[in-house]
Amino acid sequence: MKKKIFITLGILLAIIVIGGGGFAYYVYHSVQNAADKMYDSKSVKPSEKNTEKIKSEKPISILLLGVDERAGDVGRSDTVIILTLNPQKKAMQMISIPRDTRTEIVGKGTLNKINAAYAYGGPKMALDTVNKFADLNLDQYIRINMEGLADLVDAVGGVTVYNKISWHDEGYYKKGYYYAKGNITLDTGKKALGYVRMRHLDPQGDFGRNQRQRDVIMAVINKASTIQSFSRYQEILAAIQNNIKTNLTLDDMKNIAMNYRDCRQNTTDYEVKGSSATIDGIYYLNVSQAERDKVHNMVTNMEQ
Repeated sequence: MKKKIFITLGILLAIIVIGGGGFAYYVYHSVQNAADKMYDSKSVKPSEKNTEKIKSEKPISILLLGVDERAGDVGRSDTVIILTLNPQKKAMQMISIPRDTRTEIVGKGTLNKINAAYAYGGPKMALDTVNKFADLNLDQYIRINMEGLADLVDAVGGVTVYNKISWHDEGYYKKGYYYAKGNITLDTGKKALGYVRMRHLDPQGDFGRNQRQRDVIMAVINKASTIQSFSRYQEILAAIQNNIKTNLTLDDMKNIAMNYRDCRQNTTDYEVKGSSATIDGIYYLNVSQAERDKVHNMVTNMEQ
């Protein structure tokens, strides 16, 4: 998964750019209402410097959080992605930090899995922890409820992705779905969720799952940005406002949708590497300082 979220921007692009006349005015107000419901004005206030970057079309980095809020789940961020957009290079970079990465949880003063930061302290602690992990200064975020991915896929009418391995679903939904190797159509949200959740049957485990999540995210973005999806804008907006929170304003998202849209032309994915470790019976991924420095350099170089 790309556990999700640049989706919002692609959808806004489709809605804002394609609409026209009085109908566009009506649609715009629907977008405004959705943006108001998504907007988080309390947890983290972005710096003037980072807000100004968006206005002046400079490279930006945003933290994407995919949060699993199923019944009985404490809401850990099982997907942690540093998204960097460079409009001058027409490039987009997505760096995934595995959820089991062992690091300091800023504000708790303890070492734990990086996905615990959101559960302990919401977006602020997640941002602070990722910043400490890679020596960055992120203060803008987009958070999606992973259960909402099903709504998003349904809203755009399904997506097509390339599947590297074949398997029968034995996961959360236990619907008996078969995912063949090659190009497959995930025609329902539940089928898509089964696709991005599976890891035990994947030789690459979490790494393979994270790649599938990123693939689905991009597929939703691309489909949401087409004229064909414009007729489904009400379903798309409903899925977004019910499942996404962000401290980006509507103006921020409009500027990104309009001025950073070409970044999708050149997309780079990277998964943080580490070594497996079991400490007190708990599995972790230990990430070296050299790898953390690499993440820092990848982000700063993309922002230049």
